Amino acid sequence: MDPLKTATQIAGSGLQAQSTRMRIVAENLANARSTGTTAGSDPYSRKTVQFEAQLDRALGSSSVKVKSTGVDKSPFVQEYDPGNPAADTNGRVKMPNVNPLVELADMREANRSYEANLQMIKQTRSMVAMTVDLLRTQS
Repeated sequence: MDPLKTATQIAGSGLQAQSTRMRIVAENLANARSTGTTAGSDPYSRKTVQFEAQLDRALGSSSVKVKSTGVDKSPFVQEYDPGNPAADTNGRVKMPNVNPLVELADMREANRSYEANLQMIKQTRSMVAMTVDLLRTQS
């Protein structure tokens, strides 16, 4: 297998994994204040992403893939808001277990990982182009 093609495919798997991670973070942020619709009902639950290394025998190396998406089991925060339709008899509303600061940090990390994989693909393409130019000048 061509090592440059292998590097591109590995970086491509990283792009795909980080893209999924960014989608999940965006969903979490969009629903950070989404309560239930009826009294005492559960609000939106934060979603999580798990990655795993996957051996690709054709490439002869490991690449990353999304193992699963799950739901965060941490408890919901309760706020006093008696006018909310989701309030219980005591006026308490269950709020999502989404911490915007954690999500923003996760988004920044996913963004940087995405950029690193994208840079790897750009560098690999540049190396292929330089190799082709070298071969042209020698013939």
